[in-house]
Amino acid sequence: MTKHKGGCHCGRIAFEIEGDITEAVECNCSLCAKRGGLLHFVLASAFALTSPRRNLSTYKFNQHAIDHHFCARCGISPFSEGIHPQNGKMAAINLRCVDGIDPKSLTIKFHDGLSD
Repeated sequence: MTKHKGGCHCGRIAFEIEGDITEAVECNCSLCAKRGGLLHFVLASAFALTSPRRNLSTYKFNQHAIDHHFCARCGISPFSEGIHPQNGKMAAINLRCVDGIDPKSLTIKFHDGLSD
């Protein structure tokens, strides 16, 4: 299984994820549309925060079910955490924050989060 590293712009937030990355989700909800992320979902067991958790700032909106993490220093939002009803703890990784990922090489799927 492939291991990938990523994080925010200034490096205060860093993580590793395991797995092959071939697809991304583009969501049009009010948050995703403004930050322009491409999402890749992994089980919590495939995600490791390698920087101190205290470096995370967190924003919640709507139903307050997802922890949208960002860096208070550089403003980048590299990942979010939540619970999937069937799969348990999950992380939504912003693939624009993963080293070596070329968005042009991904299959992009659209999610209508604005209508959810």
